[in-house]
This record gives sequence, structure tokens and C-alpha cells, in this order.
Amino acid sequence: MIMIRRANERGVAEFDWLSSRHSFSFGHYYDPAHMGFGPLRVINEDRVVPGEGFPTHGHRDMEIISYVLEGALEHRDSIGTGSVIRPGDVQRMSAGTGISHSEYNHSSTEPVHFLQIWIVPAARGRRPGYEQRNFPRDERHGRLRLIASPDGSDGSVTVHQDVRLYSTLLDGDQRAELALAAGRNAWVQVARGEVTVNGKRLAVGDGAAIDGESSVVLDGARAAEVLVFDLPGQTD
Repeated sequence: MIMIRRANERGVAEFDWLSSRHSFSFGHYYDPAHMGFGPLRVINEDRVVPGEGFPTHGHRDMEIISYVLEGALEHRDSIGTGSVIRPGDVQRMSAGTGISHSEYNHSSTEPVHFLQIWIVPAARGRRPGYEQRNFPRDERHGRLRLIASPDGSDGSVTVHQDVRLYSTLLDGDQRAELALAAGRNAWVQVARGEVTVNGKRLAVGDGAAIDGESSVVLDGARAAEVLVFDLPGQTD
């Protein structure tokens, strides 16, 4: 079964410095039908104007992944990390027992466009941590590249949950397939372009929950950048 979450159905937050779209309930946007999918709790698509951003704020017990599509995102946190995240970079911050951080557009002239992803960890009370790695386009072109996993395999960043996150760039007749083990689900998020997912057409900003399928098949793409989450099955 595949359930599509269209881009124009997402929650909306608009400020003079931020334009955000929420795939799941977040902040002032609440929809009991869209509270997350398994341990995947947040997918926010954010656009921040030059020189602005999120001032220092705190998190606890959450795995937070930032995935930049355009521009540069500047990060600083209470455990001493300072970095700039650009397209191709994946940042993982484990909030654990508590962490404060800020996120700003690194540029004074160009906007930044990124996805912020929250995953509920398998256990609470971990020590806070940070990790950032780059995944070049050629490693993701025409194939699913593992970018986050519970064991850091294949050079991926480590998340403290039984989740594997893949990124791919597809176009034309390119095809990618992810086999799902019994009892596993998947979420697909289209970051750019268009793609067919298990026979269903998705456009930029669309997401899809996949339940009870043996695989995720991506084909018929038009300049697509896609994230695929391999998730444990729902328990409620």
C-alpha cells in the first residue's frame, strides 16, 4: 500500500525570514492524521532569507538530520561544534540529554533551502553528539546511496534508531530499487523534480508512506532528487 502526501497538503509556516512546509505536525501546525510515520517524526522543507535563521534553541532526545538543497547553512551548538552545511553534506545532531544550537543562512546575499528531518531515537538519555559528511553527486547519481544508518555503514552518518536513509539523483530511464525486509516500511520524499514510486507519480515536495510492500521502485524520473527512508514497521 502506498499513501501519498501531496506537497500542497502540508502544513505552512510563513514569516518575513522563513518559508516552511511541514509533512507532519510541527509547531503551530497540528493534524492528528499526520503525526509522523514510525520513528520518522518531522520533515520540514525550509527556505531562509540571506543573513537570517533560527536563534539558539534547545532540543532533547531526538536525532536531527539537515540536508541542504541550495545555499549554505551555518550551525553552532553547545557542545562546541561550528560548521557550514552545503549541498551534498549531511549533518546529524543527536540531542540526547540536551543540546542548544542555532542555524543561520551563511550567506548575506543568497537564500538557503534545506530539509530538516527528525527521527525519534531508540533510547532516551544518550550523550549529545554531532556528525557531518559529504556525499558527492556521482555517488548518488543513478543509484541509492546510503547516507544515514544505525551502524554508520558505507560511510553513512550514524543515527540512534533502526532507520536507513538513502539519497538518489535520477533522470530519464534511470531506475533505482530498494528491497524491504518483511515487516519494514518506507517513506519517500521528493526533494526535486518528479519520479514514479511503485507506479504512483510524485512531484517535488510530495511524500509517500509505503506499507506492506516488498520493495520501493523509483523510475520515470525528471531531474529528481529523492530521499528514501527504510523504517521499522508501525507498532500502533
